[in-house]
Amino acid sequence: MARDYPEAPVAAVGGVVIDDGAVLLVRRAFPPRQGEWSLPGGRLELGESLADGVAREVREETGLDVDVGVVVDVFDRVHRDEAGRVRYHFVIVDFLCRPRGGTLAAGDDAAEVRWVPRADVAALGVNAYAVGVIERAFRLHAGPQAG
Repeated sequence: MARDYPEAPVAAVGGVVIDDGAVLLVRRAFPPRQGEWSLPGGRLELGESLADGVAREVREETGLDVDVGVVVDVFDRVHRDEAGRVRYHFVIVDFLCRPRGGTLAAGDDAAEVRWVPRADVAALGVNAYAVGVIERAFRLHAGPQAG
């Protein structure tokens, strides 16, 4: 197996940053999912807490500082190459986040970053699983009255 293939799953975090009816999305600059719109996030660093990791990743990719809230979802993403070998395997913990400062600007792994109204998320080609995570986050953000 090639040296750049993983030997174990990688812990990762994502931030579902919601403000004023919109969610913060990034267009990925690198594989996997290069060119696709998704939630800001990435690999957890050794010794870093989940909350610190998501705050760092959001800041690096979007320029924004966030308050990290509750867990929205925990799932894994496995990407295979043409031969069926595992090329990427991430275990991802997505958190509901609220912006608290900073200046919106694409950085790090993001080719582009923008606030997207809830109704426009699917039209950007965001994958169906991420759309579901975003919808759960909007319900959590709205509180118990949202059901």
